[in-house]
Amino acid sequence: MAASARGSVWEIQPGDVGAAGLAAADEAGGFLAALRSAAAVAGPGAAGDAVWASVAAARVLRPDHPHALHQLVYYSIYAGWDRAARGPPPYWFPSPIDCKQTNLGRLMEANGPKLLGSSYKDPISSLSHFHRFSVENQEVYWSMVLKQLAVKFQKEPNAILSTSDRSMKGGTWLQGAVLNIAECCLLPCPSLKRTDDSIAIVWRDEGLDDHPVNRMSLKELRSQVITVANALDTMFHKGDRIAIDMPMTCNAVIIYLAIILGGFIVVSIADSFAPQEIGTRMGVSKAKAIFTQDFIIRGGKKVPLYRLNTYHQHTSDQLIVIPFFSRVVEGTSSKAVVIPATGGYLGVTLRNGDMSWKDFLSRAAGRSSVYSPVYQSADALINILFSSGTTGEPKAIPWTQHSPIRCTADTWAHMDVRPQDIGCWPTNLGWVMGPIILYSCFLNGATLALYHGSPLGRDFCKFVQDAGVTVLGTVPSLVKSWKAGNCANGLDWTKIRVLGTTGEASDIDDNLWLTSRASYKPIVECCGGTELASSYIQGSLLRPQTFGAFSGASMSTGFVILDEQGTPYPDDVPCAGEVGLFPLYFGATNWLLNADHDKVYFDAMPIYKGRQLRRHGDIIQRTVGGYYIVQGRADDTMNLGGIKVEPPLFIVPDPLLSSLHFMKPNQHFSHLQMQTSSVEIERVCNRVDEGLLETAAVSIKPAGGGPEHLAILAVLKDRSAQYDVNLLKSKFQRAIHKNLNPLFKMTGSVLTSMTGLIASKHIGRLMEENGPKLLGSCYEDPALSRFNLFHMFSVEHQDSGVQFPNIWEVQTFFSWPTNLGWVMGPAALYSASETAAVSIKVIKPIGRGPEQLAILIVLEEKSLQCGIAILKSKFQRAIQKNLNPLFMVRVFCFMLLTSYDWMYMHGCTEIVY
Repeated sequence: MAASARGSVWEIQPGDVGAAGLAAADEAGGFLAALRSAAAVAGPGAAGDAVWASVAAARVLRPDHPHALHQLVYYSIYAGWDRAARGPPPYWFPSPIDCKQTNLGRLMEANGPKLLGSSYKDPISSLSHFHRFSVENQEVYWSMVLKQLAVKFQKEPNAILSTSDRSMKGGTWLQGAVLNIAECCLLPCPSLKRTDDSIAIVWRDEGLDDHPVNRMSLKELRSQVITVANALDTMFHKGDRIAIDMPMTCNAVIIYLAIILGGFIVVSIADSFAPQEIGTRMGVSKAKAIFTQDFIIRGGKKVPLYRLNTYHQHTSDQLIVIPFFSRVVEGTSSKAVVIPATGGYLGVTLRNGDMSWKDFLSRAAGRSSVYSPVYQSADALINILFSSGTTGEPKAIPWTQHSPIRCTADTWAHMDVRPQDIGCWPTNLGWVMGPIILYSCFLNGATLALYHGSPLGRDFCKFVQDAGVTVLGTVPSLVKSWKAGNCANGLDWTKIRVLGTTGEASDIDDNLWLTSRASYKPIVECCGGTELASSYIQGSLLRPQTFGAFSGASMSTGFVILDEQGTPYPDDVPCAGEVGLFPLYFGATNWLLNADHDKVYFDAMPIYKGRQLRRHGDIIQRTVGGYYIVQGRADDTMNLGGIKVEPPLFIVPDPLLSSLHFMKPNQHFSHLQMQTSSVEIERVCNRVDEGLLETAAVSIKPAGGGPEHLAILAVLKDRSAQYDVNLLKSKFQRAIHKNLNPLFKMTGSVLTSMTGLIASKHIGRLMEENGPKLLGSCYEDPALSRFNLFHMFSVEHQDSGVQFPNIWEVQTFFSWPTNLGWVMGPAALYSASETAAVSIKVIKPIGRGPEQLAILIVLEEKSLQCGIAILKSKFQRAIQKNLNPLFMVRVFCFMLLTSYDWMYMHGCTEIVY
């Protein structure tokens, strides 16, 4: 922070205000007087939340004030806040008057009294009762919500929900209904005041930032979608799968809707994937063709997407022309339709059999401008998206016509998207937020805002202003980029009503900056999954909002938090554990294209109230006050800039190595959201150098929250060899760019002399994949006994077909860091200003002997006030008291994180073999 926080708002002095950016004495004095006057409204001795509510209501803080001033006031007001006793501090409070004008508030006011009886009071105080009603009476809730959306059935459903077929664990939804969800996006809707003249899309091309924004009416959008659908009919058969691999431009949206309108199936591929990843997704989905662009325009640069014709290299005496094929051409042999990124002409030469956008559209010439959509059942497949898997092949997740309805209903209820809103969420159709923002705008009667370029800088922020965006979605890495570049300085974001964030953990100070730019509008935190077509926990405009926390479950969504034995905690008790979703979940998948759905989402989950819970994989904390914080993954998935990565066990580096070499902080992660697997990362990295024995991809969580960082741990075959770590890092980065994702940024690499890295990574995966089927009911929740059982089975059943690593001489093995982390977290967090996080690791000694338990501590400060021996003793006592008295802590490794500065390894005190 630029200015230090005081112990309370009353301790702020004129000098503090001046240091925070209001240098003029009269300005600083006037601000301080207004601040104290607003704070006094809360009354003598008022708690921090009451004081902040008064200050926010008085609008003492303005968007044009320096961020340091916002920091000074916010952190001073909440300096004495006891999070343990009161939960996370709120920064936004719903208005008793305005709440009744929200979408959900209007629904509750109209139906609450008859549904809840005398217990209904108002939308704020009755929200928890109404939510419980929506979970227990889903047919009633969804019948009401469907009437609020632009969903037009050709045949009405026989029932909203049927549970008669017990094999359908998620229930049967909208049975008998027939519709075309793309048509619903394109038709006028009187109830939403949407006409043919309504603006459907506003957009701007990068580089034209001083030009007026472009606008497309609903009628124009429908006409262009019909043209593309007519052209598709000349080339493909109904039901064919057609991929889209391009930025989320107007053309991409038109193509997406046309594919579904015509009865085809969209295959969503992120535009930053490497050729191999494109090929994998084309193969898994069996796509017949792909729509793409010649280039991606980003940050003033033209990045090849389809192909790069030639690369010219000058030598002393000649010009060498080197052919270089880019991602789409190299990734798939399927027919490609190529769209120019700018202008009307392609900047590349097409491969034989491929087609230009102009030639493709010409196939619709002479066909009727009236198009008959293909109407299908509500559970018909319309879109294939992808999520990562532990095997390296991405899970192909089917979206049916239920999915758009679900995501639209959630944004209607939680983000309050209304007709005439202008919604913008920089993303890509290859990630789930692309279809979500598309449907959330069109089915709610709102306008979709698209920026054709990089959203990382001021040009995008200016587009938000010029387009009049009222609902702005973000990811935390993007907000960090805007804040670091002061990209919103001088811009007017006061038209924004609601902000949203998803994809990764939010940083509190970054979100303070974001909401302050929009006059302290609410930021709705969202956490869900592609397979859910929605978020299972979200913020709500009917509850106070806190930074980095979720205010409750999504409407109609029920879940429990499970302890380590799989027993649900009581609903009103602060706790932490794996989330178990109620299985009756409208919009969630009930099958996968290339994986066993029951095995992925239901196997080994407990029964609750007569139904098996659905697995999501998050470890969440319920705080005092009923807020939720995502603490990580039960399967230890990493989240790197919104990129979900299935990781191996994090191995502590060799204590003889004392430094990690990191990239500079201004090298940001991609804002786009994609999924890959740590198995894929390791597979690529293992091949970059003949001197490598093995690698592990690991994540590091920064102090104070925010995006995780990726580091590669590498083991050399010859541990005595000298090797340039920077050279190895550059090889890793090039390999990742070429084979996985050109926008994927590696934070650092470290060489380690440990052996057994692969064994310790993969034993956990072997146990997860084979334990339940080999051990049956003996294979309980993750615990130490799992290893013993699995070890005994491997010795007695070596012909089982499972390839067991040759590491069974290890006497003590722990592959489930989450369990130890729950116990040891409180011991490590003895001072919030000193210790930010703790991770539990395993190392294997050089030579022979049992593997050793090590503690990795992440610090906010470079010095530890408590002695190392004392902290180690605290860990040891916690382990022996709560887990196993035979466990001995052998190694400490301190990871120091300094805000936006470099990260580095510092010091390991001892290692005992």
